[in-house]
Amino acid sequence: MIPSTTSHLLYLHGFRSSPQSTKARQVAAWMRTHRPDVQWWCPQLPPSPRAAMTLIADGTSNWPAASSAVIGSSLGGFYATAWAEQTRWRAVLLNPAVDPARDLARYVGEITAWHSDERFHFRAEFIDELKAISPPALTRPARYFAIVAKGDEVLSWEEMSARYRGCNVKLLEGSDHAISDFEAHWPDVVAFLGLRKDA
Repeated sequence: MIPSTTSHLLYLHGFRSSPQSTKARQVAAWMRTHRPDVQWWCPQLPPSPRAAMTLIADGTSNWPAASSAVIGSSLGGFYATAWAEQTRWRAVLLNPAVDPARDLARYVGEITAWHSDERFHFRAEFIDELKAISPPALTRPARYFAIVAKGDEVLSWEEMSARYRGCNVKLLEGSDHAISDFEAHWPDVVAFLGLRKDA
């Protein structure tokens, strides 16, 4: 049985992104104001997928699986899905990457992060690391809530919808990859994770 409340919440940002992304900061602010009792963590993920998953595992090693949840955006949604399959946590996916090994191959080399002037190397071996992480299938669809925007200019909404078919999916007619109107959909996330203000 999937629990109705969340005591620990992890947020995983997307490729080239950071905890300074708009959505991450919106969620952090809401958690501070309305649910300071919930343990919240939004780490800066390293470029290596293997290292990212190790960081997540180490940082949440003492979290209770029954009441922990993860929110992931874009590449973070891919990580969140893989993590939920490993841990049975609930997962909220925001325009989640479905096949990042395919999509990110063209970014191999030195690139710049979105929220700073910091440059980092996305190495060829990271593609194989992404392939190794990818879960073959989704179990327990009720564990997942995906928000998918038809207006996503980066990822295919049809591919995302197909990947999470049978799960809880909110399909947006417009919006964009960043889900710039995220605040309008946050109440649905709150309900799914049992994060009601009066909890």
